[in-house]
Amino acid sequence: MAVKKRKTKSRKKTKSKSKRKPFGGYAINFSGRQETLEQVFGKKPVTPSEMTKKIWVFIKSHRLASK
Repeated sequence: MAVKKRKTKSRKKTKSKSKRKPFGGYAINFSGRQETLEQVFGKKPVTPSEMTKKIWVFIKSHRLASK
């Protein structure tokens, strides 16, 4: 007779993500802003890298970022 082995599931204790503190980063508040995308980026097509640069220039010039 063949002996059947029982498979046991190993359960690892995992920390829930809700208990972790947020990792760094900026809190940017755009509420109350009236600027359009054309005012921020201009009328010409821009590459994604240029777009990121222009967003950060806008954020820093209007003091929207807070750590």
